[in-house]
Amino acid sequence: MAGNSGAIRRSDMYNDPEFNYAHFWRGRGYEHKAEVLAIRRLLDGRRFGHAVDVGGGFGRLSVVLASFADRVTLVDPSSQQLDLSRRLFPGHPGLNRRLMDAADLQFGDESIDLITMIRVLHHLPGPRAEFAELWRVLRPGGFAVVEAANSAHAVNQVRHLRRRERISESEVDARSEESRRSGAGDYVNHHPRAISRQLTEVGFQIRRVLSVSNFRHPLAKEVLPERVLLAMERAAPQPLARLYFGPSIFFLLQKAQAAPAPGPRQSHSLAFQSTLPSGCVARATAARAW
Repeated sequence: MAGNSGAIRRSDMYNDPEFNYAHFWRGRGYEHKAEVLAIRRLLDGRRFGHAVDVGGGFGRLSVVLASFADRVTLVDPSSQQLDLSRRLFPGHPGLNRRLMDAADLQFGDESIDLITMIRVLHHLPGPRAEFAELWRVLRPGGFAVVEAANSAHAVNQVRHLRRRERISESEVDARSEESRRSGAGDYVNHHPRAISRQLTEVGFQIRRVLSVSNFRHPLAKEVLPERVLLAMERAAPQPLARLYFGPSIFFLLQKAQAAPAPGPRQSHSLAFQSTLPSGCVARATAARAW
């Protein structure tokens, strides 16, 4: 059955007739191509039946998923973004569009083979309800790619090192003071460790982690040609993930298949795990992916 978490959030920020999200990406070719590289790296060699791009805006990355899935559904809470997608990608084969919210996905339980949620978490403080929805609709054995804006990126690490402060794992409100006063929608950065915990608590297994858009600093983009930035990007994502280096962290997740009945040795192992605090098991699961 479809979800109904009651945690529906404000989604009118992208229904502003004065704002064209496609225009936002002008001058951001490196960032877009870095995200495409990350998706292709994470999904390489896999094929899916039905893929859903949650919060995919005008379908910038939905069309990339079409290389990996027989059918792609672009999901977004903004009718303006879906209309823009129809204009930009008219008649794109295999691409459907549906108006819905990430916390209330109108799909049946365990019905989707691949889910992506990219550049969405920065609008979601406390995204557990959305993670639970991804888990609900994903088939056992299915995969998800989730991206988070990283509060522990390299520049922020240097700032905190100079001040001799630790980076908090709490969410960081990234809005300007003026945006806060005007009541602008949520815009938050997340610590990768906090997101890892929340994902494993829902039940996801973290299979791989990448650091993405590692060189999007204005100075680097001004000095280095895009082809050089992308060559560096190809070499960097997994090693730099261990350092929380880049401004964007991509998680490849899997929903476990139904476990077979444990044998005697498995039973002993499970019994031992049951005596541990849940956080210990979650941290161990997450650590293997880094």
